[in-house]
Amino acid sequence: QVQLVQSGGGLVQVGDSLRLSCAASGRSFATYTIGWFRQDPSKESEFVGAIIWGTTNTDYADSVRGRFTIFRDNAENTVYLQMNSLKPEETAVYYCAADQFRVRGTRLSDYKTWGQGTQVTVSS
Repeated sequence: QVQLVQSGGGLVQVGDSLRLSCAASGRSFATYTIGWFRQDPSKESEFVGAIIWGTTNTDYADSVRGRFTIFRDNAENTVYLQMNSLKPEETAVYYCAADQFRVRGTRLSDYKTWGQGTQVTVSS
């Protein structure tokens, strides 16, 4: 099993960009689908997007498609979430998660391993 350590996050202004990182330790990183979720205390957890193992295929929530991009560097065992044109309502704790050989994963229960989360605050 991999272990995930997140970095990035912070306070930005509306319309700004931010990149989150999700670094994995362990072997066979390329065989893991990595998903991103966000959690605001007043809302349910929300699927943001995922990058499918063994491919560059990605899946995004409608709310972020066209503004957010997920990509991976298997040599560095890291997946990135590039977020552009951020909105105040996207203020949340962002989590990455991993599941091996998963073809598609939009639910929390699809993933077995989670990062520690990182706070993103978008100020208006």
